[in-house]
Amino acid sequence: MDKARAARAASLELAKAPAKLRDRALKAVADALGERGAEILEANRVDCDAARGNISDALYKRLQLDEGKVDAMVKGVKSVIKLEDPVGKTLYAIELDRGLELFKVTVPIGVIGAVFESRPDVVVQISSLCLKSGNAVMLKGGSEAKHTNRMLYALVKTATEEAGIPEGWVQLLEGREEVSEMLKLGEYVSLLVPRGSNEFVRYIRENTRIPVLGHAAGVCHVYVDGDADISKAADIAYDAKCQYPAVCNAMETLLVDKKIAAKFLPRIWELYRKAGVTAKGDDETRRIIGGIQTASEADYRTEYNDLILNIKVVDGVEEAVRHINAHGSGHTDAIITENKDAAHLFIGSVDSSSVMWNASTRFSDGYRYGLGAEIGISTGKIHARGPVGLEGLVTHKWILKGGGHTVAGHGKRRYTHRKLRKKWA
Repeated sequence: MDKARAARAASLELAKAPAKLRDRALKAVADALGERGAEILEANRVDCDAARGNISDALYKRLQLDEGKVDAMVKGVKSVIKLEDPVGKTLYAIELDRGLELFKVTVPIGVIGAVFESRPDVVVQISSLCLKSGNAVMLKGGSEAKHTNRMLYALVKTATEEAGIPEGWVQLLEGREEVSEMLKLGEYVSLLVPRGSNEFVRYIRENTRIPVLGHAAGVCHVYVDGDADISKAADIAYDAKCQYPAVCNAMETLLVDKKIAAKFLPRIWELYRKAGVTAKGDDETRRIIGGIQTASEADYRTEYNDLILNIKVVDGVEEAVRHINAHGSGHTDAIITENKDAAHLFIGSVDSSSVMWNASTRFSDGYRYGLGAEIGISTGKIHARGPVGLEGLVTHKWILKGGGHTVAGHGKRRYTHRKLRKKWA
């Protein structure tokens, strides 16, 4: 694929680009976004008109842009500029022998293949993070957002290349054929980042040998402990479900300690009912609030991305943990409690990439975590976990600096292995 070869060639040049050049190019992107907001929204209107009634409500909400989202894109790019350069950092330095020094230094990964659905603002988020970290990127958005994707891609490409970034560093893929081809190009593409439905991510993982970073589902939980502050718990449980239900960090199952269920559930259900939430529950939940469907085992493993919620009454924090570890996706889970021991037990036992204590699951986000933006959220445990920002887009190389040293010439001399307080360069 010519696009992959071009991206690979550009990545080798971009890896050497100084931080000032990369930041200058990012500023050009932010300026262009601010100046061409009306054109972006017009392209998005075309996509939305074509998609209305043809995609789910959740995907449609992700597709839609407005002035606030365009402004958020501008702020996101500017926040990335302010971040510390992740490239060229000395992680480890040691003297092996006099005049023989070893350094572990961060470097870009190479070419990132980003495949995503619906949300066109992801074009800007991922491009910004890749550029800041010295990586080339191949972008494949959903066909439902093709006009917006094209507009944003052209804007990013023109602004950055005019600022001096190597031509071809950012590529736009369109059509399933190009995605299928990219999945076979491990000699050019170093990492794939899929963002979308469970089926979509599963397809990517099952059809490539390229490493994949991401999550297949966002089945997030909030557990209201018996020692929770009722008012605090209601605010958090409402926010986690209703603030923006169409995203992966929205709560899908609410767990409530039986000691507090009779008091808490009627209060939160009144808030949910007014917000248009449809609930499914276990027998005890249905006895307390009534008028809801029975939740099945399959429901407890479902990511709804909508105003649909599972509710279950549990016998304390340990049962809550067992339920989460059995039914969750390792994304984000929260405990609401004033009991420090219960919180520590929950945090230490829940096997998820982000665990909250008295805070909404909606905080699980690269921008909110201070990462500038995120290329995705990883539920894996190798390389990067949770919201992945710049630190997940670099790897490292070992650099050994000597003065004519040879292994044969080292003879019986001992290695000093003395830690150094210095940078590679």
